[in-house]
Amino acid sequence: MKITQIVTTVVGTPWRELTFVELETDDGRVGVGEVRMVNKTETLLAAIRELGDRYVIGSEPFDVERIAHGVLWKEYGRAGEVAQSALAAIDMACWDLIGQACEEPVWRLLGGRFRDVVPAYANGWYQGDRDPAGIAELARTVTARGYRGLKLDPFGAASTDLSAGELARSVRIVEAVRDAVGDDVQIMIEMHGRFRSSTAARAARALEHLSPAWIEEPVPPANVHGLRNVRRSTWLPIATGERIHEIEEVAPLLEEGLVDTLQVDMTHFGGFTGVRKVAAWAAAYNVPLAPHNVCGPVGTAANVHVGVSTPN
Repeated sequence: MKITQIVTTVVGTPWRELTFVELETDDGRVGVGEVRMVNKTETLLAAIRELGDRYVIGSEPFDVERIAHGVLWKEYGRAGEVAQSALAAIDMACWDLIGQACEEPVWRLLGGRFRDVVPAYANGWYQGDRDPAGIAELARTVTARGYRGLKLDPFGAASTDLSAGELARSVRIVEAVRDAVGDDVQIMIEMHGRFRSSTAARAARALEHLSPAWIEEPVPPANVHGLRNVRRSTWLPIATGERIHEIEEVAPLLEEGLVDTLQVDMTHFGGFTGVRKVAAWAAAYNVPLAPHNVCGPVGTAANVHVGVSTPN
């Protein structure tokens, strides 16, 4: 079975464009992968075309490691977000073809069923006015649908720094949500990597009495020094990793104990083949993986297969 053609289809809006990649084989099979890019879709399509011509066309779908090695190591420049996203869509489609050829679901090929249920938390439900009572009511609505974890960004349009008034309002929002949902529902605090470390630390300390499950991306993803400062300043667990694209970038997070939950996005981290490696590495440090996912149906299904088969 050889890959003979790559077909791409883009749907959505510039902020949420979903790129579907179909790999066609000489025996008539079609495997599907998906990536969601933010405002770089044309660049992604060019990368899929160029990398596909060099490393994918003529290959067997089973050769995922060889394809990944070509993209990550044979290219002179560093892989980065675009190349890793192109590889992710191709890798997903390869695993789809492998599953078809073996007549097995991908989760079984990745190691089998470790769990029967993959937990999910609600995100994006808190949009609108930053009114504590209104957001608390939205939280009640979401938990009534069965969610036992909620993630929200209470900080509004603040960037880099937070005024005393904005921080106080942010805390009131989270307090209202905690009062609304009780102590048995997890609350995750999203910071979107937009604060300097002193601001993130100040916000974290102000929220400690509410026991959030984690603070997410408290500083920009490349600011490892700032992340160290935040770690020293609060006992709150830290989640990060959605904008990390190369496995070498994970090293300080794990080796220095800077992360409690790793959130690499498989659609920007080389697909199944990439995320399996980083999950195994994180397991050595007893760090769980909570893959970042803002995909459509294919990417979400792929994440479920990872969740079913990955112990951590």
